[in-house]
Amino acid sequence: MKKSLMVSLVLLFTLAFAGAASAHVTVQPKEVPANSYQVFTLRVPTEKDVATTQVKVEVPAGVDVSRLEPKPDWTYELEKNADGKIVSVTWKTAGKGLSATEFGQFLFQGKVAADAKELTWKAYQTYADGSVVEWTGAPDADKPASVTTVTVATGAEDHGHGAATDTTTAANADDTKSTWTLVLSAAALVVSLIALFLVVRKKA
Repeated sequence: MKKSLMVSLVLLFTLAFAGAASAHVTVQPKEVPANSYQVFTLRVPTEKDVATTQVKVEVPAGVDVSRLEPKPDWTYELEKNADGKIVSVTWKTAGKGLSATEFGQFLFQGKVAADAKELTWKAYQTYADGSVVEWTGAPDADKPASVTTVTVATGAEDHGHGAATDTTTAANADDTKSTWTLVLSAAALVVSLIALFLVVRKKA
């Protein structure tokens, strides 16, 4: 009986922490056609007890960023190369930032190159305590860079009207999934703590 209970507790803790670990900095959508205009969404969850106050994303060579959506309480800085192409965007806030229970979405529009194959988005997340988390690793790393797959263009050049709607829908669906993952993880953690309390109380 005790052995079964301990196994259950281990599984519950594993599920709880696995859910928390899945909340990475990502760029949506995960798949786009070549030679198209897209609205990209940089989603930033806070994974520490202190707030996120800055996030930087490096723009892949296969994307030309043209516009950014304003975000209340946040400002952005653009880094450009010698040709005037935007190579990185840094969002900052002088406010409270994104707390441990919050996430933020930063939207920008850009054109995917006709010869692009894969877009790797390296991101750097800065917290209020000055620590920086680098989301630059391989797909199987603890801190992976977000990757967007580029498919073969299927028709005329898309100027972003339909793409904006599709991207927003995909991002919202992914946000809903992440929210439920966190809720279920929290519930599993609560149940495991209650079970552990009962075991300790019984021994006492």
